[in-house]
Amino acid sequence: MTFRYGLTIPALGGNKLRRFKQWAHGSLPDLEYRLPPQAPIQTDTLTIRLRSPDDGKRIRETLAGGSLP
Repeated sequence: MTFRYGLTIPALGGNKLRRFKQWAHGSLPDLEYRLPPQAPIQTDTLTIRLRSPDDGKRIRETLAGGSLP
């Protein structure tokens, strides 16, 4: 199965990939996702590849309109 769906979330500051991995492990441990190899510090967003639209819905609900911690 592939990661067909994308979700872009707000993520300010550096270490976006590490912070997302920590957040996902603590908040949604069963979530399957794929991250880009790098994320520039200058960007304010992070795009995540997901297996289903339901996974995107779960992430949006867990973030509840906020940004990545």
